[in-house]
Amino acid sequence: MIPVLSREKMRAFDRRAIEECRVPSLILMENAGRGAAEFIETVLAERRAGGVFGAGVVVLCGPGNNGGDGFVVARQLRVRGARVQTILSTRADRLQGDARLNHDAWRGVGGSVVEIRDESAVADVRGALEAADLIVDALLGTGLDRDVAGRMKSLIDLVNQVPAPCVALDIPSGLDCNRGVALGVAIDAVATVTFAHCKLGLLCTEGAEYSGRVHVADIGVPASLYEVEGADAEIVQAADVARAIRLRRVSAHKGSVGRVLAICGAPGKIGAALLVAQAAQRAGAGLVTVATLPEAAAALDQRVVEAMTARIEPDRLDRSLEEALAWGQVVAIGPGLGLDRIAAQMVDHVVLGWDGVKVVDADALNHFAGRAEKLRGAPGQCVLTPHPGEMGRLLGCSAAEVEADRFGAVDSLVQATGAVVLLKGPRSLIGAPGSTTCVSSVDCPALATGGAGDVLTGVCAALACTLDARTAAYCAAYLHGRAALRWSKRVGADRGLLAREVADGIPGAIAWLAAEADELPD
Repeated sequence: MIPVLSREKMRAFDRRAIEECRVPSLILMENAGRGAAEFIETVLAERRAGGVFGAGVVVLCGPGNNGGDGFVVARQLRVRGARVQTILSTRADRLQGDARLNHDAWRGVGGSVVEIRDESAVADVRGALEAADLIVDALLGTGLDRDVAGRMKSLIDLVNQVPAPCVALDIPSGLDCNRGVALGVAIDAVATVTFAHCKLGLLCTEGAEYSGRVHVADIGVPASLYEVEGADAEIVQAADVARAIRLRRVSAHKGSVGRVLAICGAPGKIGAALLVAQAAQRAGAGLVTVATLPEAAAALDQRVVEAMTARIEPDRLDRSLEEALAWGQVVAIGPGLGLDRIAAQMVDHVVLGWDGVKVVDADALNHFAGRAEKLRGAPGQCVLTPHPGEMGRLLGCSAAEVEADRFGAVDSLVQATGAVVLLKGPRSLIGAPGSTTCVSSVDCPALATGGAGDVLTGVCAALACTLDARTAAYCAAYLHGRAALRWSKRVGADRGLLAREVADGIPGAIAWLAAEADELPD
């Protein structure tokens, strides 16, 4: 897995680079800027190949170290033959330390600097920004912890208005490094060159929108320096999933590879149960039974082929549930189940009473709104798979508050419940007690389709038959995204994907892992 650092851990990383590796901060800045310039050259080459020519590159530099990185980038690009202009968001005589040294070095190689001395001067640089092939954002960096205001806000607004694409250095200016939300306003970048390690905020929903494609540039010290304090998160890679999902033995049979009991579906919502069952089978469960109320089970009997059905009788609810649970190895509960009294009794009996692995989703999660702490005492192991709205109901906050601090929300729910938590989204997060939160960064906008979450539940339940709950959760999230991405690339569309097609794509995603994970970049 790839480590991801917070603002605080990155500062500690830099201190170790300087104090233990004895690499001066000026050299670290030089290495970062050189790595960024190399990436920016590839972006410029792509634009030239597309027939885009203009006034070259405009580098926007701020007053701190991020601005110093910008001056290094400007110098590196200039000596490689690019046309570069720099715009400084303050007076040059206010620069200090490494930023001042690299400003002077930029001037020393013949570069000029336009200074924005007050907010009224922002309008004066509009022409240069509008004519640019590319803008480089080196205004604020990772240290920002308050809303952007004044000339900096005006300058960021202007960058977002002009047609030239922008590449951000380390993190888009205005974005909170840890939470990935705009602090009033943020640069809307097509790509971000981040230094040494990826930052938490780049992996949040809003942060991913602002940062675009993320490239990590080496800064000339061992990446392993983070290990003293550890990473704040880890990005799941194809190789991690390939290692977990091993080839089956020749002796495998339907009884040995997993039995999933799907307690899902209600009259009018049997589609959710069908999707969970289909996904569990596509992900490798040998046997799947859908257990639900008699009316829904009768409707399912007309639709299922490979899956079986069982009836949960309201007048003997506990007994019929126990009969079904005695067969199951892993339970998937919630999709399409409903929110009535009988459904609530079913959820409590299974989630709070059964000593096994339970993948808890949708309506089953909503039954614990306002009482998430009840899950802490549940026997067995729970895997909770909320979207932000369901997460908010469990934590007693809004979906917007969850999105404003996704990593914090996952930590809070893990602490409250003792469960594995899979927070769904473009960058799904998986947290578990005593473990580092991991991120499945394989995203696909075509997954914005009804029933996709039900498919994820079924995949997770199937994998939990042979993997520990946390591993099953991150592998399920990765395969779910990979299946959708492979469909999107094959069809050439970012919409129109049906949930059942995601399920049908799971075996292909697994085959892709087995054949190509070691050769292809993630």
